[in-house]
This record gives sequence, C-alpha cells and structure tokens, in this order.
Amino acid sequence: MKARLDAILQREQALYLDGLHPASEGLLAEMEDYAAANRVPIADREAALFLEITARAAGARKVLEIGMAIGYAVLHLLRGMGAEGQVVTIESSEEMIARAGEYFRRAGMSERVRVERGYALEVIPKLEDKFDLVYLDAMKEEYEDYLELSLPLLRTGGVVIADNLLWGGQVAGEIRSPDQRKSTEGLRRFNQRFVNHKNLRAVVLPVGDGLGYGVKVG
Repeated sequence: MKARLDAILQREQALYLDGLHPASEGLLAEMEDYAAANRVPIADREAALFLEITARAAGARKVLEIGMAIGYAVLHLLRGMGAEGQVVTIESSEEMIARAGEYFRRAGMSERVRVERGYALEVIPKLEDKFDLVYLDAMKEEYEDYLELSLPLLRTGGVVIADNLLWGGQVAGEIRSPDQRKSTEGLRRFNQRFVNHKNLRAVVLPVGDGLGYGVKVG
C-alpha cells in the first residue's frame, strides 16, 4: 500500500521512468521525430511498448485500432503478434493513411495491416471481425461510443486499451482552454463508465498520458 497518494509518481520518479528504457532506433525513431516536428499525435513511447507487451501476452491474432495517425502504435502491436497477426485500423485522413502506408511498406508489414477508411462511428458497425484486443485512440469525446460499438466484436477474455485517459492532467484538475472542455468532459464520463462497466474488469494506469486497461468478462 502506498504511504500516501503522491508517494510514487512525482517529478523525479517520472523523469526516472522516462529515461529508463533505451531510446527508439531506426524507423520508430524516425516516426517519433516526424510526429514531433509535424505535431502529429502518437502514443507515448512507454504506452506503445505497453501495447506491444499486451499483444504478446494476450496471444493476439487480430487487433482493432480506432485512430491510426501515422501507424506508430500499429507497428508496436504487430511486433507483439505472431507472423499471422493482423491489425485492422480505422482512419479518416488520407494524408495519414498515405504516410502510414509508407512506414508499413518500409517495415515489411503492409500485408498485415487492413486500413478501414472513414469515421469510426460509421465504420465500426460495419465490421464483422472478431478481435482479441481493441485499442482506442481517436476523438476523446467519442470514446464511450467506440467502447459500446466495439465490445460486441471483442472475444470474452479479450483486452481493451484506451489512451490519453488522464489528458495531460485535465481530467483530474483544471481544463486549460475552452477548446479542451468537450474532450476533457468526454474522458471524465468515459473513465467512470470504463472502470464500472458490467462487461469489463478495468483499471486506469498512470502510463504515458493515462492508459485504460480492461478485460472483457461477459
């Protein structure tokens, strides 16, 4: 039991953890540099590694990702899956699809990725696949809807991971600007629903910008 609520994750501990893992190399490092230079939101490095580890531990063969961007999380998921593993990812931006496609080609992973073009709330109801893992990382105010639409596609015992659940600290504190209100309030609602969902056993972890981790139980 923690001695106090803030006994672990303070600035010095956060800096230690951030520097603990070796820096990315090769294509992944290039993707991180591109995202930083072009203000493209991608998963934090430790969150991406968590995805890879979870995919491996769960023996995932098919994963649904909602929100692809440049495909950084996709490559981590595929690294954790067997050679027959496939990621089905939803993305509405043709620019992002083209950029990610080039990264997939260079990584030799193109045949293991199926891109579903369009808006997630329109695409998910059309899917007929069964998934071992679902990863949410798109419009934060739509997370509740993503969850309810994707849960029927997730096998019992499958995993849901949701990114950015602490939203830079805003879900537990002050909303920093008016344009963040809708997303922050959406995440606050989602977090409550996620950890209390009747079909999940779920927690929110202080990894990256906050990761939700849930296992489907019914």
